Amino acid sequence: MSGPEPSPLSLARSFLFVPGHRPERFAKALASGADAVIVDFEDAVPLDAKDTARDALLVAWSGLDAAERARLLVRVNPAGTPWHEADLTAVASLSGLGAVMLPKAENAQQIEHACRASGVPVLPLIESAEGVGQMDAIARAPGVLRLGLGHIDLQADLGMSCGPDETELAPIRLAMVVASRRAGLPAPVDGVTTATTDADVLARDAQRSRRLGFGAKLCIHPAQVAGVHQALAPTETECDWARRVLAAELAAGGGAFSVDGKMVDPPVLLLARKILQLSQR
Repeated sequence: MSGPEPSPLSLARSFLFVPGHRPERFAKALASGADAVIVDFEDAVPLDAKDTARDALLVAWSGLDAAERARLLVRVNPAGTPWHEADLTAVASLSGLGAVMLPKAENAQQIEHACRASGVPVLPLIESAEGVGQMDAIARAPGVLRLGLGHIDLQADLGMSCGPDETELAPIRLAMVVASRRAGLPAPVDGVTTATTDADVLARDAQRSRRLGFGAKLCIHPAQVAGVHQALAPTETECDWARRVLAAELAAGGGAFSVDGKMVDPPVLLLARKILQLSQR
């Protein structure tokens, strides 16, 4: 008997934010081509509009079909804030919601509480030194969907001043990919690109995400979605190589073989299969 279908969020490449107090934007976000949409109760919502955001999503919920609900996450306010528990209570009433995004995640207990209170999987955002230090425990907490990186808040917490290529954050990004792999999670979700109108910067950032092993990226504007999908997808050259590797494997009938003058061993076969799997998303 086959197991349950994986959540669409576990395979999503693009996660698009939409402010929770702007319900007129929900439909546009869902129609943007983004794999997933995050209704934000946190940073995008003014302090005096937190209740409005909750109420707006509750009202809009009945107009969403099952597939749309499964693509949605709610970014609640962090643990310890005055709105956190009310956010989780509201989320628990949203039948069919895909997941909760928990900002400023810093320990496994926060994840377990959010999962239990909301009744849905949790996507923790690593945004602080403590979150980085607890990353392995967070990744292994029950109910975690996949990890996400809030690199702008993280830089502020660490007192960093990164250059345009963010080389300074490479060790943390790699650690997140390793923690995800060790915990058996899907590839993590990289942070936003704030340059919403610069396609070259977006492509550079998303290509870096893919090189480091990330499987998705947060977006703050619908115009970023197509660029993220393109950058995270294998190139046609890579797909052609992968097809030739698998064809050569079949022709070899279990014997040793090479492609382009290089011996092919099991890790190379695994890479070829993964490339073609990614290309079919």
